[in-house]
Amino acid sequence: MLISGRGSNMQAFIEACCDGRLNAEICLVLSNRADAAGLQTAQSAGLPTACIEHRDYPSREAFDAALVACLAPREPDLVILAGFMRILTPVFIEPFFGRLLNIHPSLLPKYPGLNTHQRALDAGDREAGATVHFVTPELDGGPPVLQARVPVQPGDDADSLAARVVREEHQIYPLAARWFLEGRLTLTQDGAFLDGQKIPASGILFRPDDALTPA
Repeated sequence: MLISGRGSNMQAFIEACCDGRLNAEICLVLSNRADAAGLQTAQSAGLPTACIEHRDYPSREAFDAALVACLAPREPDLVILAGFMRILTPVFIEPFFGRLLNIHPSLLPKYPGLNTHQRALDAGDREAGATVHFVTPELDGGPPVLQARVPVQPGDDADSLAARVVREEHQIYPLAARWFLEGRLTLTQDGAFLDGQKIPASGILFRPDDALTPA
């Protein structure tokens, strides 16, 4: 699991693993920032951690190669980007292709990149949300898997909207990971598939009845 900050989605995974909603073990929490608050959270939970500072490397590719060298020996079944604020190159993506997930705080394909909540407000959107997607070399452009939507309310600012969206992130991200680890979710050259059925271009719409429960 890769983080850059406080790791709120990481915490959601820790809780899901502990209470039986996700039959998985987090083998490593890896950050590009030594001051990432999530590292302390992970250590407090008894998880192994590592830090590789991106500023110590001359290029994105060199940094990504160091990430691969740290992570690959652990042979992860799935790599989770949980607020990892670095653009990854094919040097990292290719070794983990098809088992690399990210969550983005917008209703992709709308608003790839940063400042998603303010952009949704500026556009007058009635809905915002989050999308779990497979990672490909295109920034925030990998096939969507699962999407949660929240209404934009009168008086919302970027912070209030973000607070509602992140609660949905904590629901949908472990659920998508469970689908993958159960062998139900796959990525092929033709796109993302769940139970052998191609997932729609905007991902599967999350419903409260889909919420993760113990296996």
